[in-house]
Amino acid sequence: MCLYRTTGIGYPRFMFRLIHISDLHLGPLPAARLRDLASKRILGYVNWRRNRSRAFGDDVEAALIAGIAAEKPDHVAVTGDLVNIALAGEYVTASAFLGLIGTGEVVSAVPGNHDAYVPGAARRARRAWAAYMTADGGEEGGWPYVRRRGDIAIVGVSSAVATGPFMATGSFSAEQGERLAAALDELGRAGLCRVVLIHHPPVKGATAWHKRLSGAGRFRKIVARFGAELVLHGHTHQPTRLTLPGPKGAVPVIGAPAATQRPDGHHPAAGFNLFDIEKTDAGFQMHHRLMQVTPAGLFVETRSEEIVSPAP
Repeated sequence: MCLYRTTGIGYPRFMFRLIHISDLHLGPLPAARLRDLASKRILGYVNWRRNRSRAFGDDVEAALIAGIAAEKPDHVAVTGDLVNIALAGEYVTASAFLGLIGTGEVVSAVPGNHDAYVPGAARRARRAWAAYMTADGGEEGGWPYVRRRGDIAIVGVSSAVATGPFMATGSFSAEQGERLAAALDELGRAGLCRVVLIHHPPVKGATAWHKRLSGAGRFRKIVARFGAELVLHGHTHQPTRLTLPGPKGAVPVIGAPAATQRPDGHHPAAGFNLFDIEKTDAGFQMHHRLMQVTPAGLFVETRSEEIVSPAP
């Protein structure tokens, strides 16, 4: 549902408010049996105990839920890494979190590499979070899924695959590429604002080699040919603003900080991207604000910019 919102000069405008969060790494870890850790999980378990359990916090999670609710979004996009090492209990915790920020009608999610930490985990994630990863009409099907919300089309792409120790790569297959190309073409012809969700950044050099997206060149060629108005990703834990070439100019590619990162560490404080999207005669006007948590537990604006996207 799009809402009428009041502009700075007092006139209502028809806008769609979208919030983007990523990389929650929700804790604490549930109890694990030795056989559960007899895999790559042991490395993630040690990392959680030594680092992430202190860097990420329930207090920030609670502040995040309150911060999202305060902005009254029309939709929330979640670009993966809700869990840490893909233990069964983690999916239950993540499902509870998703339920606190909204129903499947107003929340769309894609998985990250931690959600697919070991073989079979990506399938379990999609089953657990099906309400947030299903196309309109209840079609589960393959990736990507498409959800239309007024003038906005949410396109959920999966880059999540299980990898070996010390690797955090993603994959974008030729099959998924064909489906994405067809979706972007159809949605563009319909004049919709196409918002693509993917965990791994598709921009060349955006992350280290062992965290790269395999098939990123394929993704870039599709966007160059068919376009998109916005690409949202996670994975890097950084609030970045990059671009990809599109048929009518640069396509913004925007990352988010880890959503429950405490503000007193070496990494960017927890935050979310907030977009007010308005359809105009020329295309789409987007006001983008980065909201980040303070030591007092409040999310405040730390960056603001205007994005103009020509009509598809």
